[in-house]
Amino acid sequence: MSIVLMRIDDRLIHGQVVEGWIPVLKPVRVLVISDEAAADPMQKQLMRLALPENIALEVLSVAGAHGSVRKAVESQERTLVLAPGPSDVLALIEAGAVFDKVNVGGLHHAAGRERIGRAIFLSADDRRALSSLIARGVRVEGRAVPMEQAEDVGMLLKEGA
Repeated sequence: MSIVLMRIDDRLIHGQVVEGWIPVLKPVRVLVISDEAAADPMQKQLMRLALPENIALEVLSVAGAHGSVRKAVESQERTLVLAPGPSDVLALIEAGAVFDKVNVGGLHHAAGRERIGRAIFLSADDRRALSSLIARGVRVEGRAVPMEQAEDVGMLLKEGA
């Protein structure tokens, strides 16, 4: 499988991704799966500018992403997939995408969210989506950067229940 990381991060492409994950994972392509970003030409342009020139970028809606994710799995190209929230990843899996592990890099504080990890604040919908991913056999880890010790999000959900 050539998807080197499936990452949930509400900031999508930012310093931790560009400076932390990309040098370690060495992807040649980044897929951003976000309805909001796919509909915003300015956001797409800013993400393109944030990435090194040699890394391809594709920004897709959740509904339009399944084919590209399937191609990424079957391809030899190392691909980093980013989504802003757990429900986006769950929608991909419900559409047939396969991920055995998902990284939660950052779901930040907002009204109605409770903290369960270092940089993981969840709404009730986020909890349900993550629990559904785990019930489907997906390992969910919390880790902002590769050098950080991973947190078991399943255990954090149980502790915070």
